[in-house]
Amino acid sequence: MKNKLFLTLVCLIWACSNPQQTTESTATNEPLGGGQSTVQDNESAKNVVGVAVSSPDHTTLVTAVKAAELVDALSNAGPFTVFAPTNEAFNKLPAGTVENLLKPESKEDLQNILQYHVAVAVYKPENFKDGQVLNMVNGDNANITVKDGKVQINGANIVASIPASNGIVHVIDAVILPPKK
Repeated sequence: MKNKLFLTLVCLIWACSNPQQTTESTATNEPLGGGQSTVQDNESAKNVVGVAVSSPDHTTLVTAVKAAELVDALSNAGPFTVFAPTNEAFNKLPAGTVENLLKPESKEDLQNILQYHVAVAVYKPENFKDGQVLNMVNGDNANITVKDGKVQINGANIVASIPASNGIVHVIDAVILPPKK
């Protein structure tokens, strides 16, 4: 016990008196923080945000996730199942809907809609069952339908599934909207 205490004390004194270490840590004046999305990792599989960012068919979704300030949340460990509407799916919404949702004053509504596209779990395509109910991040439920091997969530077809380091992304052909309250 005395040896551990002595070793700890010596290390503490050395760390506090090491001018090179102190100079290096304060010389950069770089701000700390930035969230999980700022971690650079070119070796691991992409997370759910990285999957969306790398898809030319999801630029509207990526813009919306940024506007809703959800990038860091979706970059965390998860696990997440993201139902990712394509640009074409967003284009099916009434004219002006996306533009209005991207305005700063609509941030809460945008967050609610986007969070309705995320479940905290990994639901692989083969795990879906007809009549299954998923609890989404916004607190509402979404319904799964399986017919002839095709899976839908609230009527939107799952057209592809991409595994990610923190979950899975299911590409869907429609934007699903939370129930009116």
